[in-house]
Amino acid sequence: MKKYNTFYSVPYVLWLLLFVIAPLVLIVYQSFFNINGQLTLSNYREYFGSGTYLRMTFNSIWYAFIITAVTLLISYPTAYWLSQTRHKQLWLLLIILPTWINLLLKAYAFIGIFSQAGAANHFFEFIGIGPQQILFTKGSFILVAAYIEIPFMILPIFNAIDELNPSLVNASRDLGATNWQTFSKVIFPLTLDGVKAGVQAVFIPSLSLFMLTRLIGGNKVITLGTAIEEHFLVTQNWGMGSTIGVVLIVAMVVIMFATGERKKKGGQRR
Repeated sequence: MKKYNTFYSVPYVLWLLLFVIAPLVLIVYQSFFNINGQLTLSNYREYFGSGTYLRMTFNSIWYAFIITAVTLLISYPTAYWLSQTRHKQLWLLLIILPTWINLLLKAYAFIGIFSQAGAANHFFEFIGIGPQQILFTKGSFILVAAYIEIPFMILPIFNAIDELNPSLVNASRDLGATNWQTFSKVIFPLTLDGVKAGVQAVFIPSLSLFMLTRLIGGNKVITLGTAIEEHFLVTQNWGMGSTIGVVLIVAMVVIMFATGERKKKGGQRR
């Protein structure tokens, strides 16, 4: 039996080695070389000593936080409503469907909607506001990024709410708790694992967005993902691009640890 288990694990181990571990090792290795191919720590000194890179780091964290907050505020009520509907699987399918569409196609669709001759400005003209500059703004970037990330926040929260024991909610109400008390003391704490999983699924990818910053934000939103693209595709400074990548990887690991499940003594999760 153990031989069969080992055999079936070979493709998984090979996948991890080739497409996870090997790229990470290459990025860390390349980060110690400058643009001339010399082994050095200058990339790290430049990164942590540069106000520009530190400002990009702050922007990346700030925009990722805003995108995560917006998706959470929309997703939690939506997930709760879905858990109460009769045809929840159908609604979930409709929410998942947009994830099957290529990100680039969705970005260009929003370019058409937000352009001066787009549907959004036609609506503003209809209600008497007049055309507005929607595209190439920070607001449009946050809106589109949140739209793209919403399904990844809804699904784990929905699963957590759907697995919640209804008798606990009913007991809370029978004991005289208000709706807000029931939510804050029973429902939300018991579904917090779903919220943490959703935050991981949204915050981490949002740290390194670069396509949307160009197509929707019009380069008014500069993040570390944009800097990595510039170094690899424009300046050809792969060492500096890899250094920024290492910083992002470390940040992602810290976020995963901070939002992950930890066990108390005795094996209980918290």
